Amino acid sequence: MLDKTPDENDVLGAALPLEVDDDLGPLLDRIGGARIVLLGEASHGTHEFYAWRAALTRRLIREHGFSFVAVEGDWPDCWEVNRSVTGAPGAVPDPHDVLDDYRRWPTWMWANTETVRFCRRLRDHNLDLPPERRVGFYGLDLYSLWDSLRSVLDHVADHRPDYVEEALAAYRCFEPYGEDPQEYARHRALAPEGCADEIMALLTRLRRAAAPPQDGDPARELNAWQNAEVAAGAERYYRTMIGGGVESWNVRDVHMADTLDRLLGFHGPDSRAVVWAHNTHVGDARATPMADHGMVNLGQLVRERHGRDRVVVVGFAGGHGQVIAAPRWGAAMEAMPVPRPVPGSLEALLAGDAELDHALFVFSDGPDQDWLNVTRGHRAIGVVYDPDRDHRQFVPTRLAERYDALCWFSRMSALVPLHMEAARRGELETVPSGV
Repeated sequence: MLDKTPDENDVLGAALPLEVDDDLGPLLDRIGGARIVLLGEASHGTHEFYAWRAALTRRLIREHGFSFVAVEGDWPDCWEVNRSVTGAPGAVPDPHDVLDDYRRWPTWMWANTETVRFCRRLRDHNLDLPPERRVGFYGLDLYSLWDSLRSVLDHVADHRPDYVEEALAAYRCFEPYGEDPQEYARHRALAPEGCADEIMALLTRLRRAAAPPQDGDPARELNAWQNAEVAAGAERYYRTMIGGGVESWNVRDVHMADTLDRLLGFHGPDSRAVVWAHNTHVGDARATPMADHGMVNLGQLVRERHGRDRVVVVGFAGGHGQVIAAPRWGAAMEAMPVPRPVPGSLEALLAGDAELDHALFVFSDGPDQDWLNVTRGHRAIGVVYDPDRDHRQFVPTRLAERYDALCWFSRMSALVPLHMEAARRGELETVPSGV
């Protein structure tokens, strides 16, 4: 065997085992008293990322009293999951049935067997606790413009009738666009007034509500308020999206950071949060070229707002195998091959050179190993993926600045979606077995 390079020796010396749940102990020690733990994924369709993220989260909840999980998902859909896992009155008792009802593309992100398994266990955990101590499950994203508007309208009609006029004005402003956000964005380019005024009038009323009505439920009021915030955020997002550039990305990640802060406030000063989102959202943007292009992201904002000592960011990386993704936006999902990583990348160092199978890396503050501080490409697969262009999926990254820890899996296997009838299996038999 050839001698290892200094980087390879440093990697091997830093690698910790990652085979069973007990191997997460060093990472739990690194998390310590942090208030927010951000857990990434290098794709939205890899079984290992979802399974180990869930395993770590279960331990954080069970052993360290974390208060809620917030994910890169839509608020209204996740609210129904939240009701199920917390055993809210009238909620669907099996989280599987709620997740199986997800229809907004890409459904596989949350309608999959790993999320079902986690949510069922979370419900079992919660039902042994008093309602005020049950762990929630929330969505941070802003794509649910029309669903959120309908939810607000239903809420104010039943509980805040003096707000109905503002809610109807906002809903009717969007109605002509047939629930097509791109149509709204195109119209907004031609008619700059858009629906921003109507949304802000509604949001201002809800923000000013000092307390829920006497018969009010704080959780119900949170749901109404957040749905109005989603509508406002979505309007800004689609308004900026038509012009291209980075602004729509920033609108989205600022919205997610604001939502996280709102949830921390709702759960109280001692609350602790686990966040699930893609590496591109949770890994600090300042450790990548994103910052050079004027982009911010959730990980950067959370560190800035709460202090780096109160936040732990865990990235995920994989070598090769399979992933669930789509060949273009809105297309049917496929199980796609993921080729071996490009030479010179982080993944190539871990897979081809250091010859690691699974490993956990926990970084100290200001580590002096070169492999943690130099810039290397780090693979990022989104919901749209083309294996033939995999070499374009690598984000230049200074690892120890972007994350506080990394979970590595040399072999990636495809997530199992619930809606398998919507999945088209790729012609994987034509791919060489070694790729």
